[in-house]
Amino acid sequence: MEIFREFGFEAAHRLPNVPDGHKCARLHGHSFRVRVYVEGPVGETTGWVTDFADVAEACGPVREALDHRYLNEIEGLENPTSEVLAAWIWERLATALPGLSRVVVRETCTSGVEYRGPDPGA
Repeated sequence: MEIFREFGFEAAHRLPNVPDGHKCARLHGHSFRVRVYVEGPVGETTGWVTDFADVAEACGPVREALDHRYLNEIEGLENPTSEVLAAWIWERLATALPGLSRVVVRETCTSGVEYRGPDPGA
């Protein structure tokens, strides 16, 4: 079974590697939404995969590192596309959340990315 917990943050960024004239090369911001999924068996005693509070606690430092920040200034986010951001979040949660199965980052109501962890063959 798979559960999720969601959090949001406000941040500014610009994309330095887009073609000349691309609108995302200019400084702009988003109200990002992040959904973190954890997969595992339902515990016989607890009746849950993991405590939602534990997922929220693991996500807290990540949210704090991103909220009301200029993402380009954060180490590892020099080119802060949603794809890069999802992998960055995964790296910070993987140890704290056994069973981490997906990180979904939405930068607008209609655009986002779903990351399922590093490719073992890469």
